Amino acid sequence: MPSSSDTLPRIAVVGGGIGGLAAAGFLHRAGLACTVYEQARELGEVGAGLVVAPNAVRLLRHLGVLDRFLRRAVPLDVGWEFRRWEDGRVLSSEDLSGACERLYGERSYTSHRADLLDAVRASVPDDAIRLASRCLAVDVHDDHAVLRLADGTQVEADVVVGADGVHSTVRSAVTEPAPATYSGMCAFRATVPADRAPTFSRRRAQTLWLGPGRHLVHYPISGGAAINLVAFAPAGDVTVESWSATATVEEFLAEFAGWDGRLTALIRAAGTPGRWALLDRAPLPRWTSGPLTLIGDAAHPMFPFFAQGAAQSIEDAAVLANCLAADSASPRRALQRYQALRMERATRLQEMSHARADVNHLPDGPEQRARDAALAEADPLVASGWIYGYDATAVGARAGV
Repeated sequence: MPSSSDTLPRIAVVGGGIGGLAAAGFLHRAGLACTVYEQARELGEVGAGLVVAPNAVRLLRHLGVLDRFLRRAVPLDVGWEFRRWEDGRVLSSEDLSGACERLYGERSYTSHRADLLDAVRASVPDDAIRLASRCLAVDVHDDHAVLRLADGTQVEADVVVGADGVHSTVRSAVTEPAPATYSGMCAFRATVPADRAPTFSRRRAQTLWLGPGRHLVHYPISGGAAINLVAFAPAGDVTVESWSATATVEEFLAEFAGWDGRLTALIRAAGTPGRWALLDRAPLPRWTSGPLTLIGDAAHPMFPFFAQGAAQSIEDAAVLANCLAADSASPRRALQRYQALRMERATRLQEMSHARADVNHLPDGPEQRARDAALAEADPLVASGWIYGYDATAVGARAGV
């Protein structure tokens, strides 16, 4: 039966990654039961490191899982430390210690994805997660939706939240996105045990090396036990978009031949790196259709150049829960309100992250020198106030939904 004024909606979340579990956590905090359907047989998060900025940290505190997250997170003392590719000369650096708290009430951290997932998972009751439950399709009826799972099970729901990533099944029932196009870039990912990493890389700093056609970012994760590397370079013939695809250390090194020796030493110390193609996707025309809605990468896949992918998924989750709690008798209306509140912000970040490669990858010359001069004068912590000062927990309530 569909929901009514005295019956809370049945909510199914497809996908048990960071966004899906955050949605379940916020929904449960709001008094709305839901079930997460995850295709894997155990919860896990592929990939390695990420930056967790104040806008996401604020939400972890609201979920009641910040203490758990801080067990393994690394607080950043230095952020946006830009270095020149050939000699490591510092172009710009910002002292974050104390500044984030003063401006935004929270610090910035780095974390292994699995550690962030573990923290968010703690906000969800065990019986609300169904593993080995792959969603093959979603059918929409007049008053409900039906998930068709790989084991033959059919699940009725009044609300279906597609948190199933960039290759979302739920999205195909919401809208027909434009085909993905190759960006011409690929990403490398690797981790280095801290005891094998050069001293400079073990600092509590987010460091970005900029060079012609390429850039590389490194920072400590896992309580400082490892260094996360992520680098971007021309894709060549790499067309696979999968975090399980790999390269060799030699291939990674070849892309950064001639760069500062400290950086190449760091790459040499890495284990087998991952490598995947970055595909370009236009913003979706809508995230919501009837009882279906999308969050995270299913709604707004973005390049990682602003380090906001996971944060935007968690923001989506918080606003979605707020909207459904405020209008539980009319869940479809609540989903439309969620879309209206979130789409402009997430799309702006999606578009900005895609454009950032042009700035980071300038060839040496007048434009590069102008960029470096601008970096030296910039205050990215203040300039990012529209990102970090956003409080997703208050958005739905403030809008009067």
